[in-house]
Amino acid sequence: MSAVTFDTLKFVETLKRSGFDEEKAKGIAIAYQEASDDKELVTKQELQIQLTEMKFDMLKWIIGLALAQFSVLIGILLKIN
Repeated sequence: MSAVTFDTLKFVETLKRSGFDEEKAKGIAIAYQEASDDKELVTKQELQIQLTEMKFDMLKWIIGLALAQFSVLIGILLKIN
């Protein structure tokens, strides 16, 4: 997984230029860094693998249910004849 870099010093300096005092700017930078922690981010390739697996699982369920429905229908037709 690729790491996303965050320049806290530049972020703090930008906040200070916008009128925040240093203590508040540092607090906001720390809060932002913690909130944007990338441990839950995935790459496009990882996402594509998961989507492919989900599609395959759904297809298995659909085929299984279709076969079950067909079997029930055949059973009903044989029963009434």
